[in-house]
Amino acid sequence: MGHKVHPTIFRMATIYRWNSKWFSQNRVQYSKFLREDLKIKAHLEKKLKESGIDSIQIERNVKEIVITLNVAKPGLIIGRGGAGVEDLRKDLQKNFFGKNSNLKLNVQEYAKPNLSSHIVIQSMVADLEKRMPFRRILKTTIERVRKAGAQGVKVMVSGRLNGAEIARREMLVSGKIPLQNLRADIDYAAGIAHTIFGVIGVKIWIYRGEIFNTPKKGSVNPDNK
Repeated sequence: MGHKVHPTIFRMATIYRWNSKWFSQNRVQYSKFLREDLKIKAHLEKKLKESGIDSIQIERNVKEIVITLNVAKPGLIIGRGGAGVEDLRKDLQKNFFGKNSNLKLNVQEYAKPNLSSHIVIQSMVADLEKRMPFRRILKTTIERVRKAGAQGVKVMVSGRLNGAEIARREMLVSGKIPLQNLRADIDYAAGIAHTIFGVIGVKIWIYRGEIFNTPKKGSVNPDNK
């Protein structure tokens, strides 16, 4: 039996940091904050699907709550004159925190979206749901990621590919993917495409090089290695 470990959690103490930063007084408060963070992320991912979300960072302290969005298309969120950000902030206050809470919402542009596994996999899922040939999707994804500067990439799809009666798994690899190296910056993501033939699972590993300096904030920026 294989023992699979998530590439991000495997390197959490070495080169990565948690996207949620807060302190809880007891178990009840901890479970409340954890459920709230998961609901916020699910709500934002569904609402801002077209903007290409890489990561959502949530920071809580005594005075305020700060949510930072790293996206490929910040203009879709910001809107004209920043009206979109203000509407989104009010929506989060209404659904999760209350009107009297001090909530700050920051939107940052992700410099290289083709090096983000979460952004790339959203594009793959959208293409699969449009019934594009899966082999073309795998090849174009690998080419796009390698041109962006990745040292290695592995993509995998599984399910009733092209409407076949028997489900199977297809995988393409380009370059190197050192999964056992703790310094290796491997961005991993998994997604699900809902097609008329059923569900197709999608996974991607992007190797962006080695990191020797531990980052101070959130997820790793591929520009600073």
